[in-house]
Amino acid sequence: MFKEVRRQDRILEEKDAMEILKNGEYGVLSMVGENGYGYGVPMSYTLVDNSIYFHCAVEGFKLDSIQKNNNVSFCVVGKTQLLPEKFSTKYESSLVFGKAYEVIEEEKEKALLSIIEKYSPEYLEAGAEYIKKAAHRTKVIKIVIEKVTGKTRK
Repeated sequence: MFKEVRRQDRILEEKDAMEILKNGEYGVLSMVGENGYGYGVPMSYTLVDNSIYFHCAVEGFKLDSIQKNNNVSFCVVGKTQLLPEKFSTKYESSLVFGKAYEVIEEEKEKALLSIIEKYSPEYLEAGAEYIKKAAHRTKVIKIVIEKVTGKTRK
């Protein structure tokens, strides 16, 4: 179903690929957009119970694309270092394939709280209040991970 990584010498174990996901600051969500064109957008996200969550507006191109085809990929690049003299780069990355679904109620609140914990840990109480006031103005999407791969060059 999924093509194997060509450079097997650079493949990471799944646990290491998940660690990159856990620690990443942002990722790129890729979908099939209008007229079959790929559509990729950088996203803040959180990883909870081996699923990726992100929030977005209640309407827009991203949601339209997911509604038409919920097969997505999500890429996170970890540490990088340019190697100019070798015309190369040291890197680590993780790539997820999965299905995207909107979540509601308790699962939505749990995901939003996890986003606050990740990006604003010193403002948990204020973040929880903000969620109560603003959650109706946002949707939360869950990516159920079907496959995760990782690559590195050290």
